[in-house]
Amino acid sequence: MTKALWKGLSAAIFVAATAAAACGGSDSSDTPTTPTTPTPPTGGTPSATATITIGADGRVTPASVTIARGGRVTMINNHNQSHDMSSDPHPEHTQCPETNQIGFLTAGQQRTSGNFNTARTCGFHDHNLPDNAGLKGTIIIQ
Repeated sequence: MTKALWKGLSAAIFVAATAAAACGGSDSSDTPTTPTTPTPPTGGTPSATATITIGADGRVTPASVTIARGGRVTMINNHNQSHDMSSDPHPEHTQCPETNQIGFLTAGQQRTSGNFNTARTCGFHDHNLPDNAGLKGTIIIQ
């Protein structure tokens, strides 16, 4: 869960808890209550692998995946056109060189990245269509 989303969720929970406390009950206690910040869900251990598919519509699905450090990502091209999948930024492709091992995929082809050993977020895109939002995404390494 992103930090911004988590902050928004925490604020909403705080508001709901405050409203519930103000609205109810005949508790005569004057002891103030302190709202607690909820613990973020762990969501389990990130997977060692993830698969991203370029669909028949020419869009990546999912656009964001989360993997464990040391994990790899496989991209499958189910589009009728070839795509050259590379790391951000364009045209240097230096953010996450592991992504560059996927490279050029013809229709029907798949390839796996190198091992992502450093916790970070990696952007990727199609080198030949760098402005196509449908072919951009992120790989989150935890």
